[in-house]
Amino acid sequence: MKIALVQTTLAWENPTENRSHLVQKINGFLEDVDLIVLPEMFASGFTMNPKAVAETMQGETISWMQHLAKARNCAITGSLVIEENDHFYNRLVFVFPNGDIKTYDKRHLFTLAGEDKVYTAGTDKLILDYKGFKICPLVCYDLRFPVFSRNVEDYDLLLYVANWPKPRVNAWDILLKARAVENMCYAIGVNRIGTDNNNLDYVGHSQAIDFLGNYILEPKETEGVFIVELDKNKLLETRSKLAFLNDRDTFELS
Repeated sequence: MKIALVQTTLAWENPTENRSHLVQKINGFLEDVDLIVLPEMFASGFTMNPKAVAETMQGETISWMQHLAKARNCAITGSLVIEENDHFYNRLVFVFPNGDIKTYDKRHLFTLAGEDKVYTAGTDKLILDYKGFKICPLVCYDLRFPVFSRNVEDYDLLLYVANWPKPRVNAWDILLKARAVENMCYAIGVNRIGTDNNNLDYVGHSQAIDFLGNYILEPKETEGVFIVELDKNKLLETRSKLAFLNDRDTFELS
Protein backbone atom coordinates (compact mmCIF):
# COMPACT_ATOMS: atom_id res chain seq x y z
CA MET A 1 0.00 0.00 0.00
CA LYS A 2 1.29 3.45 -0.95
CA ILE A 3 0.44 6.25 1.48
CA ALA A 4 0.91 10.03 1.27
CA LEU A 5 1.55 11.83 4.57
CA VAL A 6 0.53 15.49 4.29
CA GLN A 7 2.45 17.63 6.80
CA THR A 8 1.32 21.24 6.63
CA THR A 9 0.53 24.50 8.39
CA LEU A 10 -3.12 25.10 9.29
CA ALA A 11 -5.01 28.40 9.14
CA TRP A 12 -6.77 29.05 12.43
CA GLU A 13 -10.53 28.34 12.34
CA ASN A 14 -10.63 28.83 8.57
CA PRO A 15 -11.91 25.71 6.78
CA THR A 16 -12.12 27.44 3.40
CA GLU A 17 -8.46 28.52 3.46
CA ASN A 18 -7.33 25.12 4.73
CA ARG A 19 -9.20 23.21 2.05
CA SER A 20 -7.69 25.45 -0.62
CA HIS A 21 -4.17 25.05 0.77
CA LEU A 22 -4.53 21.29 1.06
CA VAL A 23 -5.79 20.97 -2.50
CA GLN A 24 -2.61 22.68 -3.68
CA LYS A 25 -0.52 20.23 -1.65
CA ILE A 26 -2.42 17.20 -2.89
CA ASN A 27 -2.47 18.32 -6.51
CA GLY A 28 1.24 19.09 -6.23
CA PHE A 29 2.23 15.43 -6.39
CA LEU A 30 1.42 13.33 -9.45
CA GLU A 31 2.29 9.92 -8.03
CA ASP A 32 -0.64 7.55 -7.60
CA VAL A 33 -1.23 6.57 -3.97
CA ASP A 34 -3.75 4.40 -2.17
CA LEU A 35 -4.30 6.68 0.83
CA ILE A 36 -3.81 10.35 1.69
CA VAL A 37 -3.48 11.20 5.40
CA LEU A 38 -4.18 14.71 6.76
CA PRO A 39 -3.52 16.00 10.31
CA GLU A 40 -5.96 16.22 13.21
CA MET A 41 -8.56 19.00 12.83
CA PHE A 42 -7.10 19.76 9.41
CA ALA A 43 -9.92 22.19 8.58
CA SER A 44 -9.49 24.44 11.64
CA GLY A 45 -6.47 23.74 13.79
CA PHE A 46 -6.88 22.37 17.33
CA THR A 47 -9.60 24.76 18.46
CA MET A 48 -11.63 24.63 21.67
CA ASN A 49 -14.25 26.84 20.02
CA PRO A 50 -16.17 24.20 18.05
CA LYS A 51 -19.16 26.46 17.39
CA ALA A 52 -16.95 28.58 15.12
CA VAL A 53 -16.01 25.75 12.77
CA ALA A 54 -18.30 22.76 13.32
CA GLU A 55 -19.78 21.08 10.26
CA THR A 56 -22.18 18.22 9.72
CA MET A 57 -21.55 14.96 7.91
CA GLN A 58 -23.30 16.59 4.96
CA GLY A 59 -21.12 19.69 5.13
CA GLU A 60 -18.60 21.23 2.75
CA THR A 61 -15.47 19.54 4.09
CA ILE A 62 -16.97 16.03 3.90
CA SER A 63 -18.12 16.72 0.33
CA TRP A 64 -14.64 18.08 -0.43
CA MET A 65 -13.05 14.88 0.88
CA GLN A 66 -15.39 12.72 -1.19
CA HIS A 67 -14.65 14.74 -4.32
CA LEU A 68 -10.89 14.46 -3.75
CA ALA A 69 -11.09 10.72 -3.10
CA LYS A 70 -12.98 10.13 -6.33
CA ALA A 71 -10.78 12.48 -8.35
CA ARG A 72 -7.55 10.86 -7.12
CA ASN A 73 -9.06 7.36 -6.99
CA CYS A 74 -7.70 6.84 -3.49
CA ALA A 75 -8.85 7.00 0.12
CA ILE A 76 -8.37 10.13 2.21
CA THR A 77 -8.50 10.57 5.98
CA GLY A 78 -8.03 13.14 8.74
CA SER A 79 -10.09 14.54 11.61
CA LEU A 80 -12.36 17.57 11.79
CA VAL A 81 -14.97 19.13 14.08
CA ILE A 82 -18.40 17.58 13.56
CA GLU A 83 -21.67 18.59 15.22
CA GLU A 84 -24.22 15.82 15.62
CA ASN A 85 -27.26 15.52 17.90
CA ASP A 86 -26.27 18.68 19.80
CA HIS A 87 -22.78 17.32 20.54
CA PHE A 88 -19.38 18.25 19.10
CA TYR A 89 -16.91 15.53 18.11
CA ASN A 90 -13.26 15.45 17.09
CA ARG A 91 -14.10 12.96 14.37
CA LEU A 92 -11.69 11.08 12.13
CA VAL A 93 -13.31 10.52 8.75
CA PHE A 94 -12.03 7.85 6.37
CA VAL A 95 -13.34 8.32 2.84
CA PHE A 96 -12.96 5.44 0.38
CA PRO A 97 -12.31 6.07 -3.34
CA ASN A 98 -16.00 5.51 -4.14
CA GLY A 99 -17.07 8.12 -1.56
CA ASP A 100 -18.16 5.69 1.16
CA ILE A 101 -17.29 6.79 4.71
CA LYS A 102 -16.19 5.24 8.00
CA THR A 103 -15.72 7.34 11.14
CA TYR A 104 -13.99 7.22 14.51
CA ASP A 105 -14.65 9.73 17.31
CA LYS A 106 -11.56 10.51 19.41
CA ARG A 107 -11.82 8.56 22.65
CA HIS A 108 -9.09 10.20 24.72
CA LEU A 109 -9.87 13.91 24.86
CA PHE A 110 -6.96 16.17 25.80
CA THR A 111 -7.89 17.37 29.28
CA LEU A 112 -4.83 19.65 29.52
CA ALA A 113 -6.43 21.86 26.83
CA GLY A 114 -10.00 21.39 28.06
CA GLU A 115 -10.99 19.30 25.07
CA ASP A 116 -13.16 17.14 27.36
CA LYS A 117 -15.19 20.22 28.33
CA VAL A 118 -16.37 21.04 24.80
CA TYR A 119 -16.20 17.77 22.85
CA THR A 120 -17.88 14.42 23.42
CA ALA A 121 -15.62 11.39 23.63
CA GLY A 122 -16.06 8.42 21.36
CA THR A 123 -16.37 4.91 22.72
CA ASP A 124 -15.87 2.54 19.80
CA LYS A 125 -12.62 1.43 18.21
CA LEU A 126 -12.65 1.36 14.42
CA ILE A 127 -10.94 -1.37 12.40
CA LEU A 128 -11.44 -0.96 8.68
CA ASP A 129 -10.46 -3.05 5.68
CA TYR A 130 -8.85 -1.33 2.72
CA LYS A 131 -6.67 -2.67 -0.08
CA GLY A 132 -5.96 -5.89 1.83
CA PHE A 133 -4.86 -4.04 4.98
CA LYS A 134 -6.70 -3.93 8.29
CA ILE A 135 -6.28 -0.36 9.57
CA CYS A 136 -6.83 1.05 13.07
CA PRO A 137 -7.10 4.88 12.86
CA LEU A 138 -6.70 6.94 16.04
CA VAL A 139 -6.29 10.60 16.99
CA CYS A 140 -3.40 12.39 18.73
CA TYR A 141 -3.79 11.96 22.53
CA ASP A 142 -4.95 8.36 21.93
CA LEU A 143 -1.26 7.63 21.34
CA ARG A 144 -0.57 7.81 25.10
CA PHE A 145 -3.03 5.00 25.93
CA PRO A 146 -1.77 1.59 24.76
CA VAL A 147 -4.62 -0.51 26.16
CA PHE A 148 -7.22 0.94 23.79
CA SER A 149 -4.92 0.50 20.79
CA ARG A 150 -3.80 -3.02 21.74
CA ASN A 151 -3.78 -5.23 18.68
CA VAL A 152 -6.41 -7.81 19.55
CA GLU A 153 -7.85 -7.65 16.03
CA ASP A 154 -4.64 -8.53 14.16
CA TYR A 155 -4.70 -5.22 12.33
CA ASP A 156 -1.79 -4.35 10.02
CA LEU A 157 -1.54 -0.57 10.31
CA LEU A 158 -1.95 1.78 13.26
CA LEU A 159 -2.60 5.30 12.01
CA TYR A 160 -2.43 8.50 14.11
CA VAL A 161 -3.41 12.00 12.99
CA ALA A 162 -2.33 14.78 15.34
CA ASN A 163 -1.75 18.35 16.46
CA TRP A 164 1.17 17.42 18.75
CA PRO A 165 3.21 20.47 19.87
CA LYS A 166 6.98 20.87 19.82
CA PRO A 167 7.66 20.73 23.62
CA ARG A 168 6.38 17.12 23.75
CA VAL A 169 7.48 15.88 20.33
CA ASN A 170 10.09 13.57 21.85
CA ALA A 171 7.24 11.64 23.49
CA TRP A 172 5.48 11.47 20.09
CA ASP A 173 8.58 9.84 18.55
CA ILE A 174 9.00 7.35 21.39
CA LEU A 175 5.36 6.37 21.65
CA LEU A 176 4.91 5.81 17.91
CA LYS A 177 7.83 3.38 17.94
CA ALA A 178 6.47 1.67 21.03
CA ARG A 179 3.02 1.21 19.49
CA ALA A 180 4.55 -0.30 16.33
CA VAL A 181 6.76 -2.74 18.25
CA GLU A 182 4.28 -3.88 20.89
CA ASN A 183 1.52 -4.42 18.31
CA MET A 184 3.77 -5.89 15.59
CA CYS A 185 2.26 -3.58 12.99
CA TYR A 186 3.14 -0.64 10.80
CA ALA A 187 2.63 2.71 12.54
CA ILE A 188 2.17 6.04 10.77
CA GLY A 189 1.84 9.40 12.47
CA VAL A 190 0.87 12.61 10.65
CA ASN A 191 1.32 15.87 12.55
CA ARG A 192 1.02 19.54 11.58
CA ILE A 193 3.71 22.23 11.54
CA GLY A 194 3.61 25.99 12.21
CA THR A 195 2.19 28.07 15.05
CA ASP A 196 -1.45 28.18 16.12
CA ASN A 197 -3.46 30.98 17.75
CA ASN A 198 -2.57 29.66 21.19
CA ASN A 199 1.10 30.34 20.35
CA LEU A 200 1.87 26.64 20.32
CA ASP A 201 4.66 25.64 17.94
CA TYR A 202 4.50 22.43 15.92
CA VAL A 203 7.49 20.82 14.19
CA GLY A 204 5.69 17.92 12.55
CA HIS A 205 7.75 14.76 12.90
CA SER A 206 5.35 12.92 10.62
CA GLN A 207 6.84 9.47 10.17
CA ALA A 208 6.33 5.81 9.28
CA ILE A 209 7.67 2.86 11.29
CA ASP A 210 7.69 -0.86 10.57
CA PHE A 211 6.65 -3.75 12.84
CA LEU A 212 10.17 -4.06 14.32
CA GLY A 213 10.53 -0.37 15.11
CA ASN A 214 12.61 0.60 12.06
CA TYR A 215 11.97 3.86 10.26
CA ILE A 216 10.44 3.63 6.80
CA LEU A 217 10.19 7.42 6.88
CA GLU A 218 12.25 9.29 9.48
CA PRO A 219 10.57 12.22 11.27
CA LYS A 220 10.19 15.24 8.99
CA GLU A 221 10.13 18.86 10.14
CA THR A 222 9.42 20.62 6.82
CA GLU A 223 6.13 21.21 5.10
CA GLY A 224 5.52 18.63 2.41
CA VAL A 225 3.90 15.45 1.18
CA PHE A 226 5.90 12.34 2.02
CA ILE A 227 5.09 9.05 0.32
CA VAL A 228 5.78 5.63 1.83
CA GLU A 229 5.04 2.10 0.70
CA LEU A 230 4.03 -0.71 3.06
CA ASP A 231 4.58 -4.40 2.32
CA LYS A 232 2.02 -6.68 3.96
CA ASN A 233 3.88 -9.84 2.96
CA LYS A 234 6.92 -8.73 4.99
CA LEU A 235 4.66 -8.03 7.92
CA LEU A 236 3.05 -11.47 7.75
CA GLU A 237 6.41 -13.21 7.33
CA THR A 238 7.77 -11.49 10.42
CA ARG A 239 4.67 -12.25 12.46
CA SER A 240 4.95 -15.91 11.45
CA LYS A 241 8.62 -16.06 12.41
CA LEU A 242 8.31 -13.98 15.59
CA ALA A 243 4.88 -14.90 16.87
CA PHE A 244 4.89 -12.46 19.77
CA LEU A 245 1.21 -11.58 19.38
CA ASN A 246 0.31 -15.16 20.25
CA ASP A 247 1.44 -14.42 23.81
CA ARG A 248 -0.52 -11.20 24.29
CA ASP A 249 -2.64 -10.76 27.41
CA THR A 250 -6.40 -10.92 27.33
CA PHE A 251 -8.27 -8.07 29.00
CA GLU A 252 -11.60 -6.29 29.20
CA LEU A 253 -11.76 -2.58 28.41
CA SER A 254 -14.19 -0.44 30.39
